Amino acid sequence: MKKSAIALVVYCLLMPVIGLAQKTARPGIEQLQSPQNPRLGFMIHGGAGVIKRGSLTPEREKAYREKLEEAVLAGYEELKAGKTSLDAIQRAIIIMEDSPLFNAGKGAVFTADGKNELDASVMDGKTQNAGAVAGLHRVKNPIILARAVMEKSPHVMMIGDGAEKFAREMKIKLVPEKYFYTERRWNSLQRIIKREKGKKVGSVSSLRELPENKFGTVGAVALDKEGNIAAGTSTGGMTYKKYGRVGDVPVIGAGTYAKNATCAVSATGWGEYFIRLGVAKEISSLMEHRGFTVQKATDQVIKKQLQDLGGDGGVIAIDKYGNMGISFNSEGMYRAYIDKTGKPVVEIYGSEEPVAASK
Repeated sequence: MKKSAIALVVYCLLMPVIGLAQKTARPGIEQLQSPQNPRLGFMIHGGAGVIKRGSLTPEREKAYREKLEEAVLAGYEELKAGKTSLDAIQRAIIIMEDSPLFNAGKGAVFTADGKNELDASVMDGKTQNAGAVAGLHRVKNPIILARAVMEKSPHVMMIGDGAEKFAREMKIKLVPEKYFYTERRWNSLQRIIKREKGKKVGSVSSLRELPENKFGTVGAVALDKEGNIAAGTSTGGMTYKKYGRVGDVPVIGAGTYAKNATCAVSATGWGEYFIRLGVAKEISSLMEHRGFTVQKATDQVIKKQLQDLGGDGGVIAIDKYGNMGISFNSEGMYRAYIDKTGKPVVEIYGSEEPVAASK
């Protein structure tokens, strides 16, 4: 039989399988890239938690979608301009830190003492250098300080007053503590204080049940034209948190991780569980040692290991070829990514089908 005839037979046999794969593949997420077909990649999240359909007014949902779209496009524009993955994630996270919509920067929640305490981290997948900051009260954009710790100090993590002293030395913008005040977050704290009167102080179970704790951490992961990946995450912590509590965000390997050989991960969720499991590093390890795809690894960790431990939340992840993974076991997660056609996709709810954003 001639080669052309054999090729035709093989094509006819494979067509049903190819057609099924095309119908079931999720646009922009499960379209596998390869060393011969890499692409720029960019994803962001704005927190996971109790985000039910109907829980947001149409106006607030529109505001979230517009801000997510603005941030994901800004980061992607950095990549298209030839900037690094670190530049891209920093640009997008700054936009979300400056918005009162998210629990990071301007929109940070209040502690039990009526303070705002900010944490952030960043990691470079090429060098595996990392920087983290925690317990900040006056740094306008914690993600900038986290990157400065990584690039301009011999350390990985700085906290509290020392971190803010370093920020002054680096000429990173500080603001009065009242800058972080928003009526929405303050009212959430007052509702919790009223509800918690008479209950056992510091009860984790009661804190976990509070609807105000929607885990509004923000984060981004990126793959640049040089094939380098990076991850960054920023948060205001948990409403009504006590006694200098620090969550997973500034803990490298828990809330943030990046390694060129595997993936970049940014997490959002119940931080104590993410720390105990080492969520971000665990996803990378499954890819490195067990050959998991990025999507399979994120699902294994979030929907199996984290859930079995009792934790909830979600992650975004990207591998060295631009394949993307999104997984969460909560009712929703604010998220956006650039699909394989270069268009932004914004999603909020758990059952949401991917739909290209307005631009």
